Amino acid sequence: MLEENYDAKTFRWWNIALVAFTAVWGLNNVINNYANQGLGVITSWILIMVLYFVPYALMVGQLGSTFKDSEGGVSSWVKALSNNRLAYFTAWTYWIVHIPYLAQKPQLIMISLSWLFKGNGSFINTASPIIVQGASLIIFLVFVWVSTKSTDFLSKLGSLAGILMFTMSILFIILGVSAPFITKATIATPNMTDIHTYIPKFNLQYFTTVSMLIFAVGGAEKISPYVNKTKNASKEFPLGMIVLATMVAVSAVLGSFAMGMIVDSNHIPQDLMANGAYQAFQYLGNSFHVGNLFVWLYAITMALASATALAISIDAPLRMLLNDADKHFIPKALSKKNKNGVAVNGYIMTAILVSILIIVPAIGINGMNDLYNWMLNLNAIVMPMRYLWVFFAYMLLTRQLDKYQSEYMFVKNKYVGFGFGLWCFILTAFACILGMIPKMNQANDPSSWWFQLALNIATPIIFILLGLILPAIAKRTNKNELID
Repeated sequence: MLEENYDAKTFRWWNIALVAFTAVWGLNNVINNYANQGLGVITSWILIMVLYFVPYALMVGQLGSTFKDSEGGVSSWVKALSNNRLAYFTAWTYWIVHIPYLAQKPQLIMISLSWLFKGNGSFINTASPIIVQGASLIIFLVFVWVSTKSTDFLSKLGSLAGILMFTMSILFIILGVSAPFITKATIATPNMTDIHTYIPKFNLQYFTTVSMLIFAVGGAEKISPYVNKTKNASKEFPLGMIVLATMVAVSAVLGSFAMGMIVDSNHIPQDLMANGAYQAFQYLGNSFHVGNLFVWLYAITMALASATALAISIDAPLRMLLNDADKHFIPKALSKKNKNGVAVNGYIMTAILVSILIIVPAIGINGMNDLYNWMLNLNAIVMPMRYLWVFFAYMLLTRQLDKYQSEYMFVKNKYVGFGFGLWCFILTAFACILGMIPKMNQANDPSSWWFQLALNIATPIIFILLGLILPAIAKRTNKNELID
């Protein structure tokens, strides 16, 4: 009975849209991209929705419908469409890109605690990077230990944090847009009625920020398991995706518009990425005469969300890499588990890589704010690397439509479908490469520009090389298993 209910096509287009919205969207997406582009980001949001996000989500829908019984996600798609080696590199990419993500979560926890107990985020501009990163390392190692235990409670807490984050995001939009009209608050950005205020300058500086936009709307493959649970999937799934894109676009546009009312688009503070959301809620709290209430609520939400994401993301991506490990590519030692079912050596490898990424940048990047911005931009460079495999898989699928049938089809013409996949692949790669150029407008110390550039280039290269080294190690250490 439970299995029948699970497989029933009970999802409608509005269910798909709402589930996907909570999975891919958050308030920080608005703050970070406003910090990069000001009010010009509103045009960018519309362009990225139409030219990238909608086809991306619909491609995922066809892949999910085609491989409805696969449990490995994108790596399973690539394996079915190509070979085990490429499937390994897909799984490796999905794991390795979480290293910068894990390295920044302790920073987010400390910022949220600073606002919760001090009422400000001043430490981001005054604290020594070495001291803060040392504390970040301690926090991370504590969570490595926590994640070796049961994460069931943290997973439930994470669901609560997700609901709270969604609520705070909607609350911010409502309060931000309404504040000037209800409280007579001063609008920060002049000329908000001038259309030219919303048109970005399409120069090199602009294109270095596109990776942050792609980072914000990525992750649509999370919704692939729901395609075959959707009633009349061929019609309702694409409708749900279009509604999702509309919801994200409206949230992004209204959120950016609200930011323009609170923060002058022409004079964006250098610490906006780190402190912007808190400062905005503080402004709104003062405007509505509730003091720091919104700040406290958001700080608690961010602390919970960051802590649970840190603990779960240490474990879950590693399990995806190792649980279905191919003995030709993954050394047996990495998959070895203790009595609690924890891949200890895999945890050690994760801890070493994250620890290096926490400490090394603090040596050459002057200022905690610069370090925070750099780490966030690094995430925007490496995280979209995993989306490349989605588009690669879709291009392969379009070449094999006679072999694989699905209830839902994005486009039936294989050449048009291949073109969509190639376009999204090229745009993602283009954004990742140009995103490696540091943003001078976010740097307190221009002398660290070259150091940041070197790290931005070296980090993805090192990640790729590590992925190439493991199969060589497996070939030497897994000899007995390979013979069998």
